[in-house]
Amino acid sequence: MARDVRLLDAPFNPASYVEKFTGAHPGLGGVCTFVGEVRSDDDVEALELSHYEPLTLAGMEKLADAALQRFDLMGILILHRVGAMAPGEPIVCVSACARHRRDAIQAVDFAMDHLKSDAWFWKREKRGGTWSWIEPRDQDHADLARWG
Repeated sequence: MARDVRLLDAPFNPASYVEKFTGAHPGLGGVCTFVGEVRSDDDVEALELSHYEPLTLAGMEKLADAALQRFDLMGILILHRVGAMAPGEPIVCVSACARHRRDAIQAVDFAMDHLKSDAWFWKREKRGGTWSWIEPRDQDHADLARWG
């Protein structure tokens, strides 16, 4: 089982990472990929993610390991952007490949629920020239609770 976990501090092309990831797993039966981008609605001007790299990267690696243990995967890819981002730029990419689609789909859902609610990032967004901190929503916590 392969695990590729990265923090990125510059814009990235998710497709190029996913192509290499899936190419490294011949015989896969299914691949599921989620890409989250900075929203361009509601007058969002920018998004900024801060973190403490030793804690963040270790936590992301532990999350990838948990997904590999929980689901029958061939591999998992987790990319997360940090720093300042503009609307439309990718923030996160999670891809999982498996012999069967259900494990890949559930692994991506599991990883995203943890990244959204139980992660190691401080987020703030800029609207109308003013920065505001973003906290996980009640729905984000409910999504995480599904996994026990």
